[in-house]
Amino acid sequence: VQEIARADMGIGWSFCLSANHALMFANWFPAEIHEEVYDGGNFRAASMYAPTVKATPVDGGYQLDGVVNYCSGIPWSTYFLGQCMLPGKAENGGPRVGLYIAPKETFEILDDWGTTIGLNSSGSNSIRFDGAFLPERFMVEDANLIDYGFDGDSPGSAAYGNPMYSARHMSSFGLALAVLTLGGAYAALDEYESLMTTRKTTIPPFVSRSQDPDFLRYFGGAIAKLATAEAATYKALEMWQGAARDNVAGIAPFSDRTDALLGAIGREVIIQTWEVVERDLYRTIGSTASKKGERFELVFRDMAQAAGHRNPQLRDATFQMLARQTLAAAADA
Repeated sequence: VQEIARADMGIGWSFCLSANHALMFANWFPAEIHEEVYDGGNFRAASMYAPTVKATPVDGGYQLDGVVNYCSGIPWSTYFLGQCMLPGKAENGGPRVGLYIAPKETFEILDDWGTTIGLNSSGSNSIRFDGAFLPERFMVEDANLIDYGFDGDSPGSAAYGNPMYSARHMSSFGLALAVLTLGGAYAALDEYESLMTTRKTTIPPFVSRSQDPDFLRYFGGAIAKLATAEAATYKALEMWQGAARDNVAGIAPFSDRTDALLGAIGREVIIQTWEVVERDLYRTIGSTASKKGERFELVFRDMAQAAGHRNPQLRDATFQMLARQTLAAAADA
């Protein structure tokens, strides 16, 4: 994913967010339909958490109606994994939410993507369900996509013996976006490096940027900062895999705090990689690189769009959650 994003961040985004949901599907849905849905590996499923679709029970299944926005990767998806509103109330008095996997034949892809500041190659179109029939086997009632409370007993974990199917995925979502922004930031660094050897300074003595102390500092600082972000990302991914293994082995549950902490690391990487591109590289690369159609201009716009994604917007809320969880654990001790 990181290398694909280094070539084209929008394409990497589309690939990552559609392929990544193979784990989420098998977290929830019974193994009896895995072969059908995975289709020998030909499985890609865009997903969006917002339950904007209404599901009405009908004979043999459900009728789906509604529009879902920002379905990254949907033009190439074979399914859509989403949340819907079900009739009645939950036990706590709140609305009932269902989780569904809908074949591509059941929805219409709307032509409403491609006008944002960046990530226009991500295929984040909206989709519309208009009286679509969904078989009963493709719905899990009273299931919240972000509530991963599995202890090694998810259908995927039982079927394949892979502990990742019983992990929590708010954290993996944040880390996936971190990997994408790492790729984008390295693409910006690639362009900066090229100009280090082909452009001169704009003030006397007009030497190659590769011979100028200031440009060497700008470039070297960006290298170090991205290496730091990369190390944090892959260390966090190792921690995520370790937490998944311990969860399935019964050593320790994959806790809410671990999920929040690892997701927070991913969000810090998203923000830090954007700051490297915006503060260290863009401010010193020169105006020519920002002309429309230039490689750096494209990468800058994609990184800006990623920085404004809803995931890094959860930063402060996650900080508060981590603080409360840590204080509560200390009080219990």
